[in-house]
Amino acid sequence: MARRSATALLLLVLIAPAVYFGGILFFLYVAAFVLAATWEYVRMFSLMNYQPSMAVSLGGVLLILGARAFAPQGAGAALALAVLVAMTVHLLAYERGRDQAAVDFGITVGGVAYLGWIAAYMNDLRALPNGGWWIMLIFPVVWLADSGAYMIGVKYGRHKMLPRLSPHKSWEGYFAGVVGGTLCGAFFAYAYSRFGPLHISVWQGAWLGLVLSVVTTLGDVGESLFKRFAGVKDSGTFLPGHGGAFDRIDSLIWAGVIGYYCVRFLIA
Repeated sequence: MARRSATALLLLVLIAPAVYFGGILFFLYVAAFVLAATWEYVRMFSLMNYQPSMAVSLGGVLLILGARAFAPQGAGAALALAVLVAMTVHLLAYERGRDQAAVDFGITVGGVAYLGWIAAYMNDLRALPNGGWWIMLIFPVVWLADSGAYMIGVKYGRHKMLPRLSPHKSWEGYFAGVVGGTLCGAFFAYAYSRFGPLHISVWQGAWLGLVLSVVTTLGDVGESLFKRFAGVKDSGTFLPGHGGAFDRIDSLIWAGVIGYYCVRFLIA
């Protein structure tokens, strides 16, 4: 727990200037984590004797992230290009004797879409008006919900939530995280409306916290699906006490896209 807390504090110190300044700095921060997560994703499937393309996965994810951040009009073309290149690479692999090339293609494209297109919403969220403030509301909600679920689940968890997929998660921990995330959303909505530029009521903040804490757990257990399949405990060893980069951003990937559309609804 001490290593976990120390790592979390270091990440918080590093992300603060990226959130504050936004632009290229925030993009680089997100891209570093997402590319590390992409490497871990490909490696997990490689452990099971599949052969997704590391080059296409990393290149496609970076291309999509960059297009979404700096040339949104070309984002669709970037995704299409990544899919077509992936198909070409795996067609050639089949011709060279790789019988599982069609499955490899699906794994490659799945990673590019999830870790490229969906994860790019974190940058989209920061690019919204007052995006830094929205990041400082949404990300802490997810972190608090995750931490609350972990601490309460470890001590009081009795009823397994997903015993096959994530045996350490309990319904007690999950609902504790939902309550904590909802209260966190309400608190930050009050604080940022009173002392910052956001125009959001406490009830709207509570609603946003509720939605995020209810749904973003699926990002966590979704990554667990990959880890169970690969037979590994963590996606990597990138972060002491937290596992890999994918372990750290699994819920934030969902928070980015869900938070983006929730904020668009609130400020419409």
